[in-house]
Amino acid sequence: MRPSAHRNNTDNSNSASSNLHGSSSSSSTKIPASAWKVLAILSCIATMVMYAETMLIPAIPDLIKDFHVSYSMSSWILTAYLVSGAVMTPIAGKLSDIYGRKKILLIIMVVYAMGVSLSGVATNIYFMLIARAIQGIGMSMFAIAFGIVRDVFPREKISIGQGVITSMFASGAVIGLALGGIIIQNYGWRTTFFTIIPIAIALLLIIRRLINVNDGGEPQIGRKQSQIIKDKNIRETKNDTIDKSANHIDIKGAIALAATVTSFLLVLTFIETADNSTNSTASTQVLVSFLSVGIVSLILFVFIETRAKHPLVDFRLMLHKSILPANLIIMLVGLSMFMVFQTIPILVRNPGPIGFGEDAISTGKVQLPFAIILLVFGPTSGFIVSKLGSLKPIILGAFITSAAFTGLLLFHSTELLVSTSLALLSVGLSLTSVGAMNVIILSTPREFTGISLGMSSLMRIIGAAIGPALAGMYMQTNQSLLNIHGIAQYFPSSNSFNLIFLSAVGFSIVSIALAIILRQRVIKMAIPNLA
Repeated sequence: MRPSAHRNNTDNSNSASSNLHGSSSSSSTKIPASAWKVLAILSCIATMVMYAETMLIPAIPDLIKDFHVSYSMSSWILTAYLVSGAVMTPIAGKLSDIYGRKKILLIIMVVYAMGVSLSGVATNIYFMLIARAIQGIGMSMFAIAFGIVRDVFPREKISIGQGVITSMFASGAVIGLALGGIIIQNYGWRTTFFTIIPIAIALLLIIRRLINVNDGGEPQIGRKQSQIIKDKNIRETKNDTIDKSANHIDIKGAIALAATVTSFLLVLTFIETADNSTNSTASTQVLVSFLSVGIVSLILFVFIETRAKHPLVDFRLMLHKSILPANLIIMLVGLSMFMVFQTIPILVRNPGPIGFGEDAISTGKVQLPFAIILLVFGPTSGFIVSKLGSLKPIILGAFITSAAFTGLLLFHSTELLVSTSLALLSVGLSLTSVGAMNVIILSTPREFTGISLGMSSLMRIIGAAIGPALAGMYMQTNQSLLNIHGIAQYFPSSNSFNLIFLSAVGFSIVSIALAIILRQRVIKMAIPNLA
């Protein structure tokens, strides 16, 4: 059955139900206690992953120094992790639909723990990037997590589950930024990775023991094992008649996607090489080669996906009138957030007058308001969306995000001004992200949840991968010469930070336009629980 056909049936039935029960149904629907238990466990995963990422952020200047790499190359410490996650996310969503969400979630967590361990012992930039790519596979677990939330939460309350998970990202950021600078300052950046290993092992054991997920994706806590086995046998008998080709994984599409994303990001990385290299002709040839590979890979990816029986990215679903603008908004949210993560530590630790000349601890403190506001506003955004629908919060969040980046562009001369703008940015990104994800979830037929959320996470991660690469390019191509203790050194200039924040303002304005377009489309489609 085509997604559009099923969606019409689903929406019609939901509309009828909504008319029967009236507007009070949303407020009267209760969230089961088992759903809260599952959400608590999934939220711990979000906390761990964000804790791992934000602990490393204050150390970016140290990694540049220890590995003797450029600012542009340093962006790959974040980007390699994100590219790997981008490729694996839709694959993980598909695998979870085929083999069960718990099984795939556990496997991904094991791989993530391996990547963390290897990152902590990296001795050069290439070893680090390989380890970070392995660690990035862990990003794909969030498509599974959001799918589980959809299964256990009532339709009208899904945004609350999203908001809680978003706030747990923030709680991990709070812990990471508060502790990361202290650990880096006193014990070195490698220790940040080693602190994550026992947490990952503990969560593996908790998930394995406390969550039971059937093949249909419904998490169950506290059910008797005999009943779970009985239900599983019934489902297996029923599924014998299902086309086995549905278990096909689109490996060709995954390879083409990886080549496309990596090639275009390498173009950003090597732009500064073409401009600054003594062998300009050779550098330009390398740049053109990466650009050519990216274009060919993109065309090949579209060709493969439009002809695949079970594509990695279902373009019919991706191009849906409400899902497409929501996914683009999600991508811009990821881009904005990780552009900040790459930029702020270097701004804070750069010597004056370009930067603030502070240490790793101060870097964490400057970004802490961003994480604290996200912690408070994450679940609040979920309740706001639950009460007001998704459209108004998305538009409001896009305007707030634009105002925050404008503040960073005009007023980033002191740590207090930067922290204030980051706090405002956190409010805007929370509203926009939770609202857009709610649109995607409620616009997607249930049987396509895994692949749809995989595509949404893919878009977020692609945006997040572009952000650091773009910031690194600006910082490498716009530098100033400073005399530090009698030694002349190059550092990113004030102009590089202006360009980064100006680009972010432009992206946020695009988000406003997309939010307005999304509102018009959703109102016309009359999708339940959105307007």
